[in-house]
Amino acid sequence: MSKGINLKELSEKLNLSQTTVSRALNGYPEVNADTRKRVSEMAAKLGYAPNSQARRLATGRAMAISHVIPKSVHEMMNPIFLEFIAGAGETYSEHGYDMILSVVDDHQEDDAYRQIASRKKADGVIVHGPSTNEYRHKLLQELGLPFVIHGRVPGAESETSWIDMNNKQAFERATSHLLDLGHTRIALLNGLEHMDFAHRRRQGFQDALEVRGFLPDPDLMRSADMTEPYGCDSAMEMLNSSNPPTAFLVSSMISAIGVARAIGQCGLKVGTDVSIVTHDDALSFLPNSGEVPIFTCTRSSVRYAGQKAAEMLLDLISNPASGPASLHLEAQLITGQSTGPLQR
Repeated sequence: MSKGINLKELSEKLNLSQTTVSRALNGYPEVNADTRKRVSEMAAKLGYAPNSQARRLATGRAMAISHVIPKSVHEMMNPIFLEFIAGAGETYSEHGYDMILSVVDDHQEDDAYRQIASRKKADGVIVHGPSTNEYRHKLLQELGLPFVIHGRVPGAESETSWIDMNNKQAFERATSHLLDLGHTRIALLNGLEHMDFAHRRRQGFQDALEVRGFLPDPDLMRSADMTEPYGCDSAMEMLNSSNPPTAFLVSSMISAIGVARAIGQCGLKVGTDVSIVTHDDALSFLPNSGEVPIFTCTRSSVRYAGQKAAEMLLDLISNPASGPASLHLEAQLITGQSTGPLQR
C-alpha cells in the first residue's frame, strides 16, 4: 500500500469535490452507492484513513453509537448479545463510526441516556432487551436521541424503529412440528418472560398446542436465563418426574446443549427417545451445521440482526425526517438429528 494521502489529494485522484468524497466516506445517503464504492476502494488503495477528529469536524457529529446495558439484564450479557454487537460493529466500521458500550447500574440507565444526549457523546443508541412494560423509548423520544430497538415495544411498533424476529410464528411452527411427530408432552424452556421476545415465544407455543386441542402443562414450562446448566437441570427434573415430556422446545442452543446432556445422563437418546427443537441464533462460535444439523431448529442470525439494526440507525441519523422504520425477520425451520416420531 502506498504512503497515506490527505483528503484533497484523494479528491483530486477521483476528480470529485472534497465535500463529495467526505460525504461518501461517511455514508451520507445523498451520495449514490456506486460513488461511495469507488471512493472507498480508492481510499483503501491509496491508504487514506481520516482520523476521528477530522470526521467529527467534517460531519458535525460524534461519529459514535452507544449501547447502554443495565447490569441486571443478564439475558443480554451473553454470547448471543456479543454476536449481535459483532454484527453491528462491522456496520459501524464500514461507515466510520465508533461504538461505545456502557454497562451501568440499573438506577443509572436513564442518566446514561441523558448524558449521551446532553454531552453529544453519541449520535444514536441501540436499545436492547425490551420488556413487556418498556419505557426507554419514551425517554429517548423526549431527549431527541435517534434509536433503534432490538426487539419490539408492544403497542409502540408504529412510533419506534425496531428490528425483531417473528418469535411467535417461529415457536408456533416449532411446536406444530413436534405435534406432527406425535409428541403431546412438550416442555418449554424459555428465556426470562418479562422480556418481550420470550413472552411472544410462549404465546406461539401455547397457541400451537391449543389449536390442536391441547392445554399447556405448567409443570413442563420454565423461564430463566438461557444457560447450559438451566437446560440440563430443568430437563433432568422433568425427565425424572412421573409423567416426563417426550420433547423439548428450547429458546437457546446453549440451553439445548444442556437438555441433550440431561437426556444422555438419563440413558436416553436424543432424537429417538426424546426430541429437541431449539432456537438457533446462527452463532459463529457454536455452529449447528452439517448436511443434517445436530439440532432441529428455528434459525435466525443474530449477527445479521446486528448489522441491519446498525444500518437502520445510521440511516435514521442521516435522514432524521424519514420517520420510524422496522424490519421483521422470519426464522427458518430446519430439520436436524434431534427430532423423531414419538416412540409408543
